[in-house]
Amino acid sequence: MWTEKLKKLTIILASGSPRRKQFFEDLDLKVNIDVRPVEEVYPEYLKASEISDYLAVLKASKFIGSLLENQVVITSDTVVWHHGSSLAKPADENEAFSMLKALSNDWHEVITSVCFTTAMDQKTINSSTLVKFKLLTHEEIWYYVNKYKPFDKAGGYGIQEWIGLIGIEEIKGSYACVVGLPTHLVHKTLMEIVSG
Repeated sequence: MWTEKLKKLTIILASGSPRRKQFFEDLDLKVNIDVRPVEEVYPEYLKASEISDYLAVLKASKFIGSLLENQVVITSDTVVWHHGSSLAKPADENEAFSMLKALSNDWHEVITSVCFTTAMDQKTINSSTLVKFKLLTHEEIWYYVNKYKPFDKAGGYGIQEWIGLIGIEEIKGSYACVVGLPTHLVHKTLMEIVSG
């Protein structure tokens, strides 16, 4: 049974995101949280999924050489890509407002990369979803920014929060990817790892 195969793995989730942790629980997978901070800096020439791939691998670098045979470290990064530039986590209220104003009445791309690192191997996958916001009023944006303080979220918003519920008109792709973990690909990759 595939569930028994997955139980042989010790999954280490190197993320402080409660949303990612919840996804693993929803997948009936037990994870150990071990966050080892890195400076999330990437070369300026990288674009779109190259950025999230690079940062997911960078976060895994802290675990290289210390893993046991049955352990897999999962690191992840999400990028909001809009008109040729990456919208990172906003530094403050004004930056969050500016990001959401830019995303208003337009499409953007949300890319989440996941890196799987074992004692012997490393594999990185990514998923991309297109998201369309309605025309957001300034009042709606400020209400969301002041109440939800989305400073830990790429692009300055969480699709599962108030702004997503009232503002997102359409998505093309995986909803879970926008939240921060393409669960269908994570499960598929873990099955490939345990199947050898």
